[in-house]
Amino acid sequence: MSPLKRNKLSKIRIELDKLDDSLIKIIKKRTNLVNRVLELKDKKNQIIDHKRIKIILKNIKKKSLKNKIDPKITKRIWKNMIWAYIEYEKRNFKKK
Repeated sequence: MSPLKRNKLSKIRIELDKLDDSLIKIIKKRTNLVNRVLELKDKKNQIIDHKRIKIILKNIKKKSLKNKIDPKITKRIWKNMIWAYIEYEKRNFKKK
C-alpha cells in the first residue's frame, strides 16, 4: 500500500473510531430503555415477543432500502442486537 493510501486509510479509521464512540452512547440509551421495559414485565416468558421482532426486522429492511444500505447487513446487526438484549433481559429479570 502506498504512503498516500496508508494515510487515507488512517484518517478513515479515525472517523470509524469516532462513529463507534457515538454508537456506544446510543447503545447506553437503548439499554436504559430496555431496563424500563423489563421493569414492566411480570413474567419471564414475556421477554421474547416474536411478533414484535418480525415487525422490527421488516421495518429495518424498509428503512435500509430507503437509505440505500444493504438490508442483509442491517438485518444481521438488528437480529444480533435483539437477541443480545433478550439474553440481557433474561439475566436481569427479577420477578417470577
